[in-house]
Order: sequence, then C-alpha cells, then structure tokens
Amino acid sequence: MIECTKCGACCVAPDISALGKAVGVRCPHLTGENLCAIYEDRPQICRDHKADEICDAIEAPTLEERVAKYLALFDLTNEVGRLPRVR
Repeated sequence: MIECTKCGACCVAPDISALGKAVGVRCPHLTGENLCAIYEDRPQICRDHKADEICDAIEAPTLEERVAKYLALFDLTNEVGRLPRVR
C-alpha cells in the first residue's frame, strides 16, 4: 500500500467533473497547505481516490513539478484548462 504524501497533485492535475474543475487547474478547495478545505463534504470521486503507483511515478520536490509530470505521463499538457469530459 502506498502512503499518501498529501502533496495535492490529485487536486490539481486531473479534472474533477463533480466540481467542474478542469485539467491542470488547482481545485478551489485546496488550501495553501495542500489540504482539502471541504474534506468532510468532498465529492465521492475524491473520497474514492487512493494513493497509487502514479504518486510514486510523479514524485518531485514541488507541487508544480508533480503536476507537470502527471500531465506529461497522461499526455494531458495540451488539455490544461479544459473542463471535464462527460463520462
């Protein structure tokens, strides 16, 4: 089991359709300490997310570097700012 480092990359890099958050855009509920301001009321998609091997693959000293690595890993660099796709 991979331990969450609370880096905040999962709250920036992917889209979060339940929040209308676009790819590569910081979640409005992510605090300056990279913690969720609505943790107790966060959407189910956020509740279901668990740290995994991707967290290890994007390890970097800063949140910005982690997000860049995530976007590159999934070839999403050109998708930054786009709203979530209907799934």
